[in-house]
Amino acid sequence: MYSFNTLRLYLWETIVFFSLAASKEAEAARSAPKPMSPSDFLDKLMGRTSGYDARIRPNFKGPPVNVSCNIFINSFGSIAETTMDYRVNIFLRQQWNDPRLAYNEYPDDSLDLDPSMLDSIWKPDLFFANEKGAHFHEITTDNKLLRISRNGNVLYSIRITLTLACPMDLKNFPMDVQTCIMQLESFGYTMNDLIFEWQEQGAVQVADGLTLPQFILKEEKDLRYCTKHYNTGKFTCIEARFHLERQMGYYLIQMYIPSLLIVILSWISFWINMDAAPARVGLGITTVLTMTTQSSGSRASLPKVSLIAQDSLIIWVSVCLLLVYRNTCDFCTLILYPETLLKLLISLKRFWAETMGFSKYTIMSSGSNPPPAPSKSPEEMRKLFIQRAKKIDKISRIGFPMAFLIFNMFYWIIYKIVRREDVHNQ
Repeated sequence: MYSFNTLRLYLWETIVFFSLAASKEAEAARSAPKPMSPSDFLDKLMGRTSGYDARIRPNFKGPPVNVSCNIFINSFGSIAETTMDYRVNIFLRQQWNDPRLAYNEYPDDSLDLDPSMLDSIWKPDLFFANEKGAHFHEITTDNKLLRISRNGNVLYSIRITLTLACPMDLKNFPMDVQTCIMQLESFGYTMNDLIFEWQEQGAVQVADGLTLPQFILKEEKDLRYCTKHYNTGKFTCIEARFHLERQMGYYLIQMYIPSLLIVILSWISFWINMDAAPARVGLGITTVLTMTTQSSGSRASLPKVSLIAQDSLIIWVSVCLLLVYRNTCDFCTLILYPETLLKLLISLKRFWAETMGFSKYTIMSSGSNPPPAPSKSPEEMRKLFIQRAKKIDKISRIGFPMAFLIFNMFYWIIYKIVRREDVHNQ
């Protein structure tokens, strides 16, 4: 009986113990705070109840905000010499720290937020100083990224297509190397409030397999600082330089080789008989007109600059046109000069005959001798000039090709070697 009462008492104490423990756990669960919903967390972090003011920069009245920038180039092209600009599609990424956005109440280390939240936070007032046109991308949604880390770091990424000015030096065109720049500058904040700087690693990235139709984009990236001084203050500015080397294969096929063949074709007239004047004149005029068309076409893709004589392509076309024109002029001189001189001799002969027809009294009274007759007949003079013309043709068969060969040697050495080294040294 005693053992039964003892067992019953033991069971009763056990039940009471577990009941008290369960009640304490329930009471602790009721008193524990409920997990905050994402919406409540964002309202507390940057909503109206948070006290966050997007109009005020971080560290207001304190040290300037350091914004780290980097760009990822999706496409690079549409480089136009006539308007001196280029078109590029990039991801622009900016990172800075905003202590007001640091948090501990949410378990995630970072938050990827909707682009509409960008209006609720402060952002740097970055703009492109050499921009001529730009637009954002909204297909299928706004191409923007906003990420906030636990320590208050903010990552803002946006996709932009830009048309940027690119002043070009066309003295060595089409064997030139151009440098196009991209300047990122603050519009309203001076360097007392905002400083841009390039990201230490991977400041400029290029998409794999990116190629340009007429240029080779060199791998080395030239990153610089270009602080601007205005009447309103000193503003932060960073600059990326892209070095573009032109491929001249297109111009070899379209300009150099055709003009070279036209000049060589004009030399055929030196082997055509002088009596075949229509053939020589037709060939000369055809080559001159063709070179004139080539010369006009060579300037179609270039701006109307004042230093045209320093353009290597214009020098080439001008020399080719001069050689072709000179060839035609030489033939015209050879054909017209003997005929003109022959007519002159005939006129002199008639004048001599008329002079001899004067009265002997007039001649004797004047005390002068009668004018001498021409030493050679017009026919003999004609044969002499034809022989000289043939000799000039023989000399031209060697002289014109040699002159063009010497010009080619100097031309390609100067523009492909000498000036190219000067550009690389700069």
